Amino acid sequence: MTSASPIPRTLTDNAADTVRGIGLVALAYMVLSVGDVAAKSVVLGAGVAWAMLWRGVFGAAAVFVVTASRGSAGGWRRIAAVRWKTMALRAALSSFISIAWYLSWREMKLADTYALGFTAPLIMTLLAIPMLGERIRWRRMLSTLLGFSGVLVMLRPGGDLWTPVLPLLMTGIVTMAITRILARRLSLTETPECQAFWLMASHAAAGVLLLGIYPLGSIGGWEVWAALAFLGISSGLAHCVFTYAYGLAPVSALAPYEYTMLIWGGAAGFVVFGEVPSWSTLTGAAIVAAAGLYNLHRERVRRNEDGAV
Repeated sequence: MTSASPIPRTLTDNAADTVRGIGLVALAYMVLSVGDVAAKSVVLGAGVAWAMLWRGVFGAAAVFVVTASRGSAGGWRRIAAVRWKTMALRAALSSFISIAWYLSWREMKLADTYALGFTAPLIMTLLAIPMLGERIRWRRMLSTLLGFSGVLVMLRPGGDLWTPVLPLLMTGIVTMAITRILARRLSLTETPECQAFWLMASHAAAGVLLLGIYPLGSIGGWEVWAALAFLGISSGLAHCVFTYAYGLAPVSALAPYEYTMLIWGGAAGFVVFGEVPSWSTLTGAAIVAAAGLYNLHRERVRRNEDGAV
């Protein structure tokens, strides 16, 4: 597929763009966390397929309208993909991630799933070796392994988090780490609007397919439709911001801000659903977060050393 996307550019790694990327990704995580509360309310009521379908429809429509209104910047042509195979792969993987999280929310608390999701930055550290050709030195490797011990603290054999959907959720988290790296690589040729639009469109298609597995019980009242509209519109626009941020800053600089989702999602889960995370979940999450933040520190040290050389 041809497009009117900007000429392929070089990924930047400078202080100004990194600060902008951090601010944007933190905003995106906050919006996505609030949207997750709306998603869980729909999943518990109307079902997974209904949430996927209308999240995709409302989200794709919102991205298209906003993009088309920017006539001077290329308009709707900005959603046309250049590397459509890689784009389709990321969109399909993102749909699988959402399905995994939605199914887990039927049995698990928001804060618990976010805490387990803290492993994504650590997984990204390991995946950077084969996918980006990065070298992981012994300090970062050791801290990464110690960080995974936090998962054992959270899971505690026989604990509350041991549910039938746990393997699916963990598979979704590994997949999420892969899509973070793909977002960075796709930003070389694809616009943020393009990545967000096709991600949302993939959700709509997945929702249609899932209706055969998870039949709709009820379309719900105005509250459900309001939640669906908010979920879709906020998700579509937040993913535009999210992918733009990953085009500005390195993955290693943005990954630790995934931890802010526990703050927003945990607070919203408590207010809306009365969910309170266990001490083991919070303790394990702290261990994982500490390892991720240490990796960020080592990355900064390495860059300073390389800059000096």
